[in-house]
Amino acid sequence: MPKLRISEAAGLLGVSDDTVRRWVDQGRLPATHGENGRLAVEGSDLAAFVQRMADAPEPGTTVAASARNRMRGIVTRVTKDGVMAQVEMQAGPFRLVSLMSREAAEELRLEVGSVAVASIKSTLVVLEIPEA
Repeated sequence: MPKLRISEAAGLLGVSDDTVRRWVDQGRLPATHGENGRLAVEGSDLAAFVQRMADAPEPGTTVAASARNRMRGIVTRVTKDGVMAQVEMQAGPFRLVSLMSREAAEELRLEVGSVAVASIKSTLVVLEIPEA
């Protein structure tokens, strides 16, 4: 299983290193000491944690927004059948699902806890601006 440094986990979650350490201290996020003696988070534990936190936030005070084309995140689920694979990942508050060949998922060695980058290309993107 992949182990992530606290700074890597923080980057994937879009929070500070101190916030991740606080969650570890509070028992919300399990962590162990890596080979170098520093605190580390198992990729699968981080994946489970982001899924628990993934409730869509209210738009709040958002005036306008658009996601970037490339989003870095952590794989939270991989489902394979004979030919295809469905890979889910969490990139900050965004849950992304990708359908690909089983062969591609295996070549990329995608598993729960893997860090991945989603490149998004669409001919139709709907943007909304909530009321103030």
